[in-house]
Amino acid sequence: MVNSLFPAVLGLSVIVLLARAVPFSGLDSHGLHSRAVTLADCLGNKKVPVRFTSSPDFADRAEPFNLRLSYTPAVIVLPTTPQHVSDAVRCASDAGVKVQARGGGHSYASFSSGGQNGHMVINLEPLQEITLDTRTGIAKVGGGVRLGNMALGIFNQGKRGLPHGTCPGVGVGGHFTHGGFGYPSRNWGLALDNIVAVDVVLANGSYVHASGTAYPEIYTAIRGAADSFGIVTTFHIQTHPAPDKIINFGFSLPSLLGSARQAADAFLHIQSFAQNASVVDRRLGLGMYITGSNFNVDGMFFGSMDEFKTKIVPELLRGLPAPQGSNIVENDWITALTISSGQDSLETPLTGYDDHDTFFAKSLVTPTSKPLTRAAMESYFNYIITTGRRTRTPWFSIINLYGGADSRINNLPAGTPPSAYAHRDSLWVFQNYGSSSNGQPPFSNDIITFISGMNTAVTRAQPDARFEAYLNYVDPTLSPQQAHDLYYGAGLYARLLNLKRRVDPKQVFWNPQAIGVGDA
Repeated sequence: MVNSLFPAVLGLSVIVLLARAVPFSGLDSHGLHSRAVTLADCLGNKKVPVRFTSSPDFADRAEPFNLRLSYTPAVIVLPTTPQHVSDAVRCASDAGVKVQARGGGHSYASFSSGGQNGHMVINLEPLQEITLDTRTGIAKVGGGVRLGNMALGIFNQGKRGLPHGTCPGVGVGGHFTHGGFGYPSRNWGLALDNIVAVDVVLANGSYVHASGTAYPEIYTAIRGAADSFGIVTTFHIQTHPAPDKIINFGFSLPSLLGSARQAADAFLHIQSFAQNASVVDRRLGLGMYITGSNFNVDGMFFGSMDEFKTKIVPELLRGLPAPQGSNIVENDWITALTISSGQDSLETPLTGYDDHDTFFAKSLVTPTSKPLTRAAMESYFNYIITTGRRTRTPWFSIINLYGGADSRINNLPAGTPPSAYAHRDSLWVFQNYGSSSNGQPPFSNDIITFISGMNTAVTRAQPDARFEAYLNYVDPTLSPQQAHDLYYGAGLYARLLNLKRRVDPKQVFWNPQAIGVGDA
């Protein structure tokens, strides 16, 4: 399908060639615009809704989620239609201004603010459609929708659910296009695995409907690397029947932090448990939340209370000290998501969202082919017990189970179209996160050193494993080359780079770690 926003001068034969992924550089209509026209004039002539630095609400709209990394855009676009996005991208390209989309604005590196000053930020906040086709179960979700509102919308319209993260205020845009993990993901896949099509604006301003059969290379790239290839105005997402009941569980085991060896023993037991196909299948979602004083095991189970208590719990807790606290509750779907979010409600404001932190985070993706060793985990817990307990600012480490027995993340159905998500051999994904004491600036670089040390404690002790990184916990301290390797790996990155050079030769869609940055 080719949308009418495609330049009419292309003609049918050129459109056919475009579907075969020939370079876009000879197909766009940039030559029809006068390069002497300023960005402001271009946007004004096309009646694109914008905010410039002189606008009264510019500072509020430019404020990032991570206050540690604040940038000033050249202009903020507030599109109400795909045409506005298309026109804005063309204007920016003609003016030589780089572009990034902002869905919910939660980029850990503030790449949704451009990653440096002077970019065009296309804030998708006005695009709030949530429409469920109750016959097919496919939801149309606007690029500015936040996770909590999406979850409520698809459930209220048809009792449907999706796998996604726990924070209601995170936007679907970056979350769905770079992975998207939640406790249901071992059962239903990552968020991006459920995208069946996207309506997306490309670097030449073209507006296309990309799927496994139409613009398949774009469809592949958007699901894992959208920040480098396009701006999704509408997602088409295959939803799932929400369970009538689901189990939330949590066990508090702080005594495990009595020694690094004891904590490592417990972790290695849980790792063996997670890989035991006689007990565990994809219906179990599980993670660990660790601080200097807490060791919690939490998750969801798509099954009966009887099965969970008689089959799962005894094996999960076998050999561990008695939990200091435990909570096993059967809930309806929306209540379960709300409990996991830690919020009173999944609903978030459509405008004026104002949640912020001042922080640094790193991720670590561990391979199923090389499960974490005793040496690695004793090193990790020793670092927490010694260095972590002396750290005065807030921090935490979350270790989520992506792999394990029967995981849908690592075992997609036959015939699933390829994506640009690289980590299909993952076992665990760490999120190591440290913030300022009150969530506001200033921020001490000592926190960066401490958080980086958590990663190093693991990787240094297990040098024979290839550890990677998860793009939704984007790390601005990585060089472009490091980021490309850790997020994509050499083979996938080479294919994405080839596509980038064909469809965005001017690098219109840019951030400091985008595909093509640092490559000759």
